[in-house]
Order: sequence, then C-alpha cells, then structure tokens
Amino acid sequence: MSTRRHKAREVALQMLFQKDLNPDVAPDLIREQIQEALEDERLSRFAWSLYAGVIESLTTIDAKIEAVASHWSVERMPATDRNAIRLGAFEILYSDTPPRVAIDEALELAKSFGSANSSSFVNGILDRLIPKEKRTESSESVPAQTETETEAESELSD
Repeated sequence: MSTRRHKAREVALQMLFQKDLNPDVAPDLIREQIQEALEDERLSRFAWSLYAGVIESLTTIDAKIEAVASHWSVERMPATDRNAIRLGAFEILYSDTPPRVAIDEALELAKSFGSANSSSFVNGILDRLIPKEKRTESSESVPAQTETETEAESELSD
C-alpha cells in the first residue's frame, strides 16, 4: 500500500463524511481543506479527484451499492462505512485502480475509522461490485468472502 496515496484516500473519506453530515458545505471549502491536509499538490489533486468523482457519481454509486447490499439501504449504513464503500466503489467502477487495491484501501479506512465489524461489511459489498471484466483480471487477487464475513454482514443487517 502506498502510504502517501493512502493518506490522500483518508482525506477524501473525511471530506465525504463531512459532506454526508453537512450537505451544504461548499466545494471550495472542501478543496481548501484537502489542500491544507495534504501538502503535496499531486496528492491533493488525487484526493480531490476521488472526492469529486464520488460526489458526481453519487446517485449511480448508491444505486449499485443498494443492488448488492442485501437488506440494507445506503441511508441505514453507518456514515463511515457508507463513505468507505462509496470511495471503494468509485475506484472499482470508474478508475484504473485494480479492484484488489481499491478494496484493500477501503478495508484499511474502515478499520481505522469504523467499528469492529466495518471491514467485513465493506469487503462483502465491494467484492460484489467488481464488474465481470475486472473480476477475471483480478480473480486470484481478490479473496472470496469468508464465512466469518458473511456472518458479520448478517449480524449487521439484523
């Protein structure tokens, strides 16, 4: 995992969380906060592209998440999990980031910012979002959902 790009993903997640809690926050303020958090201009641009990409594709991303998240609406998901999933989904669906990397990064974010069950929940949903053409490219690199992960997701849906 690239520590620098991971830091940019952390900042993007924090901005998505902020936007989730305060929908009226101005894009210019988000961009300023990203630039303050990341001194490197390339990382700042990367974080902004993730944030802006999720926001621009939010309706589609949320619909795809709900299509694979049994018994869960996006609104019912914990905010941290919801935004880690959105970020991972954006990278899987709309970027050239390999699905395994996108999932691993989202799992690390869920572990850092979410609850004890967050990473299992995030993994279960993101794994189902990998398009068939990307799944064959990375079939050996994306672990199958384990029984424990299935149980954790089941517990979260109760």
